[in-house]
Amino acid sequence: MRDVDLALLRTFVTLAETRSFSRTGGMIGRSQSAVSGQVARLEALLGCRLLDRDTRNVRLSAEGERLLGPARTILAQGAALVERFTGDEIAGVVRFGSPEDFASAYLPDILGVFAAAHERVELHVACSLTLPLIAEFEAGAQDVVIIKQDPGKGHVMARPLWREALVWVAARQIALSGVVPLVLSPAPCVYRSRALAALDAGGVAWTGVFTSPSFAGCTAAVRAGLGVTVMPRAMVPAGLAVLEGWPELAEAEIALLCAPQPGRAVAALAGFIADQVPRRRFG
Repeated sequence: MRDVDLALLRTFVTLAETRSFSRTGGMIGRSQSAVSGQVARLEALLGCRLLDRDTRNVRLSAEGERLLGPARTILAQGAALVERFTGDEIAGVVRFGSPEDFASAYLPDILGVFAAAHERVELHVACSLTLPLIAEFEAGAQDVVIIKQDPGKGHVMARPLWREALVWVAARQIALSGVVPLVLSPAPCVYRSRALAALDAGGVAWTGVFTSPSFAGCTAAVRAGLGVTVMPRAMVPAGLAVLEGWPELAEAEIALLCAPQPGRAVAALAGFIADQVPRRRFG
């Protein structure tokens, strides 16, 4: 049985995030040659090439992309294990809200690791659209929520996590012509506003053919060929096409809202999500 050194995984994940041997070395306290050596040891252990690199660029290979998500999970579990035995035990109830698509794509592993590390914290998770989540947060019904927002018009209490590129998506490659049939979430929705603003700026006619608050519902409608939608590039499901040559879409911002003066359990979850979610957006 062969074991994986967590230090090797940490170096690999840091390099995947920085795309720089020098920056990675500075972050983990190693020389560039030591970083290269650790990656080589990990590649030898796994029997595959993890990086495609030249003198100027560092990119993950297909096998490196496969490793990145599990490596992040293992490191998070290791940190949670240490916290569980060395830190003061945290207890309490935390009410957490998230948009459906992000809850499905990014949160299951993160919340699972957090719950395993903090067995006395009781999580109550709800999925909804951004506007209802903000309303519930402001009414005191949610302790922590993730929201989508316009980077220039963010909530006053929002803690930005990352910005994501949006793309046009359809069941197949199609050219921009005629009246565009749109599949979108109801207003107000930052993806919807981005789509309409881009089409209106380009003088492109559009019509709404399917509206649903559910990411799964919109995806099903697009798969059925009912129309075109807008999604984060990193979340386009397999089998759907990213449309080329369409009007450019402005980025959307994903942010975290946390109750002011939070208790220890709330602060712990908010901090854990803020640390882990941005790391996994490409994992």
